[in-house]
This record gives sequence, C-alpha cells and structure tokens, in this order.
Amino acid sequence: MLTPNMNYSHLKSSYLFYNIAQKTKRYLEEHPDAHLYRMGIGDVSLPLCDAVVKGLHIAADDQAKAETFNGYMPECGAPFLRSAVGEYYRRRSIDIADDEVFISSGASDELGDILDLFDRSNRSLIIEPAYPAYVDANVMGGREIVHLPSSRENGFLPLPDDNTDAELIYLCSPNNPTGAVFDRDQLKKWVDRANAHGSVILFDAAYEAFIEDPALPHSIFEIEGARTCAIEICSLSKTAGFTGTRLGYTVIPKELVRNGMNFNEMWIRNRTTKTNGVSYIIQRAACEVFTPEGQQQIHENIAVYKQNARTLMKALDKPGIWYTGGKNAPYIWMECPDGMGSWEFFDKLLNEAQIVGTPGEGFGKCGEGYFRFSTFGSVEDTQKAAEKLVELLG
Repeated sequence: MLTPNMNYSHLKSSYLFYNIAQKTKRYLEEHPDAHLYRMGIGDVSLPLCDAVVKGLHIAADDQAKAETFNGYMPECGAPFLRSAVGEYYRRRSIDIADDEVFISSGASDELGDILDLFDRSNRSLIIEPAYPAYVDANVMGGREIVHLPSSRENGFLPLPDDNTDAELIYLCSPNNPTGAVFDRDQLKKWVDRANAHGSVILFDAAYEAFIEDPALPHSIFEIEGARTCAIEICSLSKTAGFTGTRLGYTVIPKELVRNGMNFNEMWIRNRTTKTNGVSYIIQRAACEVFTPEGQQQIHENIAVYKQNARTLMKALDKPGIWYTGGKNAPYIWMECPDGMGSWEFFDKLLNEAQIVGTPGEGFGKCGEGYFRFSTFGSVEDTQKAAEKLVELLG
C-alpha cells in the first residue's frame, strides 16, 4: 500500500491570509460601499518598467521566426542572463563568476528546492518572526527546526550563541516580515559561526534593492568567509515587479564543499535532472533589468514604494509608535499600541479605519503584539491610510 509523505500532517493550518480574507469579506458584505486600504499583501502595484516590456516584445517576436526561435533553454540559465547577473555582482566589487549563478523561476521555488542538497538529518535554524515558507518547507521535508526568537530588544536581529546549533541557517536581510537589516559586523558573526561549525547559510536577499544605507551589505558575499558557507537566493519579484512574470537567481560559490561534495556541482546535477529551465522570453526580458536603462527604471519604481514607507513612518512617528523596517525595506513592523494583540489590532484597523495589514502572530509566536505593513500599495491609498492612522492612533 502506498504511504504518503506523513510530514504534511504536521503542517499547521495556513490560517493567516485565509482569516484576513474572511474578515475583509465579511466587512465588505456589511459595508458594500467601503474602500479598503490594503497594506497587507506583499504584492507590487506598479507595472513592469519600459525596458523589460520592450524586452518581452522583442523576445516574443524572436519566437515567431525560425532563425531566432529558441526551444529548450539551458537548465541552469541562459549564458546571457547568468553573465548579466554575475556582472551585477562584480560592479559592486563582489567576486561572483557567471557559472556560480543559477537562474530560477523565483525565490519561493528555489527556497524549497534547495533543500534537496541537504540530508534530512540536518537541522534548520529559523529566526522568528519568519517568512512562513521557511518553516513549512522544512516540515514537509521532515527536518528538525531550531527556532531562534527575536524581539524588539535585539532589533529583531539576533546573533548566534550556544543555542544556535544547526546545520542549516536561514537569514533574510532585509527581513520579511520585520524589515530589519543585518549590518556587516552582525553578518560576520553568522558567517564565522557557520564556518566554525560546518553549517551552511541560506541567505534570502529578495529585498536587497531596497537598502539605501551605504553602510549596509546587500549580499552575504560582501562578508569575508561567506564563499565557504553560504548560498544566496534572490528575486526580481519586488526589485523589478516580476511577481506575475517570475524570475529569480541563486548564487552557489564553487568553494562551498562539505564531506567532499561540491554544492555548485550538485546543484548543476539537480537542475539538469529536475527542470527544463526558465523560458527564453522571460530570461531575455529579465536581462533588461540589469542594463543601465533597466536599473534606472526599476529604481524609479522602488523610489515610489520607499516614499510610501516614509509616509507611513511619519504617521507612526507622530503618536510615538515603535517600529522597525521602512528605511531599507518595503515592510514596516510596528508594535501594536496599548498592549493590543495583533489580531485585536487588525480588527480595530479594519473596523475603524478600513485599513488591512498583517497580524504579526501569523509569522510565529514572536510576532504576537506586532503588525506588518506593506509599502507596495498606491501612493494615494498609502497617503490616505497614513492620515487615518494618525487620527486613529493620535
């Protein structure tokens, strides 16, 4: 008799966004003329930039002519895009070779697939509050999870200690949901810990383009020693509006070796076995992101989201609400006022200000009493929501 993967029975119900959807649905049924200010979902609102759209059209036309038609693409990524990403790192003085770059259909896919490289006996350390997919992917794989709590006291940026003993270490910077960003000294402590214990860091850099402080690292590979202990997973979803277009990239240095096994070589074998690569049209369009024109245009869009962040931060500053994130990240993580629970505050915002955010409890126990705002909404809605926040919290 077939035996299913019983680890799925250990998954917690994905109630967070379901509950949000149900609460907002009921509110709209009772208030059909209400306009909701949605700042909960981390999806972008601005369209793809002109350079990318132009690239999509050119690539689509290529597929209409025999002399420029492309069939199966290289499983690890088209050479032209791997080179463009590699050059993106090298322009920032980060020594990454083209064949250390792997093109994927997005960071979410890669964060799950990358676990194929590691034996199930390896424990995974996950800092909480956490992006739920980290936890769920490891539960599905039957791995033991070491939960590392973070808090306001450490700026939601905990450092390794004697209790952080795990073979796999998840770091997300800028962080989802808290928006907190590790500085160089903090990352160096994690890198040194990983190298000393033979661990591997899975570094989620999906929001690196939102960092504006020049002193903060955009990549784990800016840190000495990272090439022997880290894998970096990136995405164009928020950087360039590819949430519906889907493209990401993963960097695995050739120096990353454990027990005589080279992870770069292992990932080549994995990709050539399990994928047929990302489509030519999407890869050609993504290449435009890394041109001077594309970089200028995507940062113009990012500037809109950063302005939204400043608008919300000013609204929280007026009543003296504590928060982190915003300046170097597209998320703001605020402490709920008056000791309110995160779902209690959700209900208050919805019913009294028509604002929809994300209760921190949905990101783990350490998120209780906190609340996440996304800055990806429209400028007009964000401004109006900010005014309502000041009125409600002032």
